[in-house]
Amino acid sequence: MSDSSAPFEVPVTPEVGLTVAAVARRLGVAPATLRTWDRRYGIGPSGHSAGAHRRYSVEDLMRLEIMRALVFDGCSPADAARAALEADAGLARESVEPDRGVAAPTERGRAGGGQVVPIHGGAAQARGLSRAALALDSPAVRRILKESLNTRGTVWTWDNIISPVLVGVGERFQSTGQGIELEHILSEGVVGALREVAESLVEPFGSRPIILAAAPDELHTLPLHAVAAGLAERGVATRMLGARVPLDALMSAVARSGSPAVMVWAHDRITGDYLDVHALRKMKSAPAVVLGGPGWPGTLPDGAVLSHDLTEAVTRLSNAARGFI
Repeated sequence: MSDSSAPFEVPVTPEVGLTVAAVARRLGVAPATLRTWDRRYGIGPSGHSAGAHRRYSVEDLMRLEIMRALVFDGCSPADAARAALEADAGLARESVEPDRGVAAPTERGRAGGGQVVPIHGGAAQARGLSRAALALDSPAVRRILKESLNTRGTVWTWDNIISPVLVGVGERFQSTGQGIELEHILSEGVVGALREVAESLVEPFGSRPIILAAAPDELHTLPLHAVAAGLAERGVATRMLGARVPLDALMSAVARSGSPAVMVWAHDRITGDYLDVHALRKMKSAPAVVLGGPGWPGTLPDGAVLSHDLTEAVTRLSNAARGFI
């Protein structure tokens, strides 16, 4: 029996190319997201003819597929775009140095020589973290992360160590179909280290915590743990509801806690009907509604704001906790 709900995929040819709407359907993202990626990161259509809209070529689509996969795996759009462009240009290089342990870190160099996880940019410790994940060395993963979190803080560690390694692991999986175990080791270590930071907050500002939740059917919560840790460093308490949180459960948590703000994360594409921002804003605490992740549609629910990176999310939520928004 045929599946009438299956997406209709238009074949792409070098002569014709694809429109932005066709590529959006093919990738499962909003057309507005594709335009944003083009404008901000240079990942866009290369084909153009006089009097016609620009069209995506086969090569353009391949770059977008890499970027989409990395973003959906939790990488920042900027890192994902850089990796996609480097892969396209043949610049992704893998070191073949023998494994002699993690080298002493330098400010922007690379620690060690990880043999199969490419690391694009990032700090020196990113290379050491990738090698620890390759060795399935959970204690080393936690040790590297803890040291960086203690000395540099959550946002720097996320942007310069965690995100580049997630990009590399995602690339490895895209090219070889292997590496799920690396992702799991890395994710467990990251969550544990970030949770330790979040739980270290003893005297939070105020008595009303920020609510963090993933959208219904959304299993990815790693970025929410980074937000919780970043807020703890600013003296702001959070309550982590975790994955797959229905709207009624979110509203109940807000009502019981009097939260001044909520953040809802969505990796996978969802409809704008999920989040009743108007109902949330009408609650007694009138919480600010901050969204995160690539799963939100191009047109956001009225009254909500979208944070594009960890710094923006932590700043918005911290301001809300202090009554600035």
